[in-house]
Amino acid sequence: MRLILAAVGRLKAGPERELASRYRDRAAQLGRGLGFATCDSIEIAESRARRARDRCAEEAAALTGHMPPGGVLVAYDERGRADIGSEALAERVAAWRDAARPALVVAIGGPDGLDASIRTKAELILSFGAATLPHGLVRVLALEQLYRSLTILSGHPYHRGEAG
Repeated sequence: MRLILAAVGRLKAGPERELASRYRDRAAQLGRGLGFATCDSIEIAESRARRARDRCAEEAAALTGHMPPGGVLVAYDERGRADIGSEALAERVAAWRDAARPALVVAIGGPDGLDASIRTKAELILSFGAATLPHGLVRVLALEQLYRSLTILSGHPYHRGEAG
């Protein structure tokens, strides 16, 4: 299974890009031994359409263009679930891998959010809570949660749960 983070927008050089790269690299390295072939981060250019609805639709088409047939789509959206813990997410990631799904694509929208078509296609819609967060920070947090899921699956002490 491939792990793919597809996000609208470009991270500029600096702490957010460095941290995102660090978690992507860690996930890629740890994931190989767990049946995850790669962990890629793909940046989608923001649409230049005049209307927000059109921008979201164009960005959705670009995001889903990275979705292989049979892949799993997980979306981060302000209307998503904030009640799924790291261990439950790790269980879902393992179940998708064990079901021989070809890829897990994590989608993050641009400044206008995600098009309804992405939310409809997503098997899971997550949120980091009610607060509005910068897209670069959401990208870092999403990659950290992928890495954390892999550490849980491997028994690595990075995630110590409630006892830590």
